[in-house]
Amino acid sequence: MKRVYDFLKQAETYYLATVDGNKPRVRPFGTVNIFEGKLYIQTGKIKSVSKQIIENPNVEICAFKDGRWLRVAGELVLDDRFEAKKSMLDAYPELRGMYDENDGNTEVFYFKNAVATFYSFTSAPETVEF
Repeated sequence: MKRVYDFLKQAETYYLATVDGNKPRVRPFGTVNIFEGKLYIQTGKIKSVSKQIIENPNVEICAFKDGRWLRVAGELVLDDRFEAKKSMLDAYPELRGMYDENDGNTEVFYFKNAVATFYSFTSAPETVEF
């Protein structure tokens, strides 16, 4: 999982795919954190992406950097604890102008049953599960 986290941090932007009814939705994200041994992402409760994750927590993310890419498929689980939100916002202090642990809007989700696959044009794919 640490290798997945490191790749996402270095890529800086990854793309999160959700489903809205029967239509795919993809958007850029940048937050990723490890808290209590789990890989977390962050969003706002008022956003459509939050509603889509709650409705169908099966998501996939994809990131690309230096000729390599990563796909992570899994289920996102909402963690509404203050400590989990604070850990994420402490890792991204620049978000504190828009989010706060106590604002009723900040949401953090962790991956469950995740399968991450590293790809490149020059080597065989490598898969890790967490």
